[in-house]
Amino acid sequence: MDVLGRYEGLVDDVEAFRAACDRPLPSAVRVNTIKTTVERARDALDDEDIAYDAADWHSGLLRLPEAQPGTNWPYVHGWIHGQEEVSAVPARVLDPQPGERVWDACAAPGSKTTQLATLLDDTGLVVATDNNLGRIAALRSNAERLGCTNVAVTREDARNHSLKPFDSAPYDRALVDVPCSCEGTVRKNPDALDEWTLDHVHDIAGVQKGILRRAVQATREGGTVVYSTCTFAPEENEAVLDHAIREEDCELLDFDLPLDHVAGVTAWEDETYDPSVSRAKRIYPHHNDTGGFFVAKLEVTG
Repeated sequence: MDVLGRYEGLVDDVEAFRAACDRPLPSAVRVNTIKTTVERARDALDDEDIAYDAADWHSGLLRLPEAQPGTNWPYVHGWIHGQEEVSAVPARVLDPQPGERVWDACAAPGSKTTQLATLLDDTGLVVATDNNLGRIAALRSNAERLGCTNVAVTREDARNHSLKPFDSAPYDRALVDVPCSCEGTVRKNPDALDEWTLDHVHDIAGVQKGILRRAVQATREGGTVVYSTCTFAPEENEAVLDHAIREEDCELLDFDLPLDHVAGVTAWEDETYDPSVSRAKRIYPHHNDTGGFFVAKLEVTG
């Protein structure tokens, strides 16, 4: 099946979309301001004769020409961390404030967890949950290398996440970057679509709905939940949001995003969604020369 062909009716420029999906993804790193400053990290890369270009929307995101951004001393010492450019979007949208309690519901291998810790100035608490022991090992390793002391790791199914180990107090914010069909990663993983099936899309959407609902339940009234995926499928994006706002006390918020994007879709095939899902943002690979991504911001209302 031509998986990308499913979405030609959703994109503004099919030819550009197809061409971008066929190009390799640029490597990028995020400066870890727990250990250094953006200026010092740039100076270190200059001293090592490593070329880079700063992202227009994020001064601490640097695009590197090398395919292996981890083969240099600033990386080894935790000054920088490999992170795809659009992967840095959801934590910035969540916008945690120093001292807050934040849940990263699908945390491993830790790029977003450590970014959250950085945005919190290594204060407050980031509870990082995953159910895969091997990936949790990578999460712990990354948190340690980057010097994040405010991270607590739990191994559990996020759909059944317990607040009991953390005084049963709700979170101020939650990041829900769920497992998905990964269609938007095709530039990084060209074989990502080889085993794609519609049954898998429907199955994983059920998991996504459960995780997002638990995040809303675990977040205080007035708190913020950000939902994101790296897939194009409306079944995993807008349909999951539509389910959450019908089943839980929450509403979708509008928000600014300093990257080219389009609005969430309110209809797909035979389904229609709540009009508010248009407040979500779709980022296609040809918009900013990145991977594909989807992000939405919700407020807990009860």
